[in-house]
Amino acid sequence: MMRIAILQHAAHEGPAALADWAAARGHDITTYLLYADPALPAPDDFDCLVVLGGGMSVDDGDVHPWLEPERALIRAALAAGRPVIGICLGAQQLARALGAAVFPNGEREVGFWHLRRVDNALPLPATQTVCHWHGDTFSLPEGATLLAESDACRNQVFVTGDGLGLGLQCHLEATPQWVDACCTHDAGYLIPGRWMQDAARLRAERTAYPQMHAALFTLLDTFLGVRAGDPLSSQPPHRTGLL
Repeated sequence: MMRIAILQHAAHEGPAALADWAAARGHDITTYLLYADPALPAPDDFDCLVVLGGGMSVDDGDVHPWLEPERALIRAALAAGRPVIGICLGAQQLARALGAAVFPNGEREVGFWHLRRVDNALPLPATQTVCHWHGDTFSLPEGATLLAESDACRNQVFVTGDGLGLGLQCHLEATPQWVDACCTHDAGYLIPGRWMQDAARLRAERTAYPQMHAALFTLLDTFLGVRAGDPLSSQPPHRTGLL
């Protein structure tokens, strides 16, 4: 069993299918609701750190003072050999924590669009439809390997050079409930654009979810390199199967 710490930044953007993966694998989750309490765990408090998304930018530290301490925790976790998984804002935080740039993408990418594998180490189909919801992007940290891209945003999935950090700009964890909540709480974000689906289209999607969640489960299992029920501490320091 792993102890997984989840950093949640917005009330409506929870772990969704990631929590289903943890339950299916017998892992223990502790969720830190930073929008309500900015207190962060220490690396000794978890075996794996998950940093979720949110509507804020990595540069919004004046409004969200936990952003820089969160980046410090990411660096401390990696230094302690703890794997870190960043999703959307979490991937941007992982990139910034390792010295990479985070900046506006050419266009907002919101909707169900193709994700394309660019490295055969990624245990996903060559192309599949997944959920996207973001306006920023990032450059890759030094030594990182790009694993997947989309037409609207080049850097979608990467693994850090030490094999301990996994960044996903896309939302493989999204569920119909997650998407509905985002459409409700972030309705003003849905401006017309080339890579922008409207709320009705987003809420109507049903076929993409089973493959998305199967991809998420496979990706997390491969990245962490553990089987259900295996203690993380029994694994070698570089557990990822993505390098």
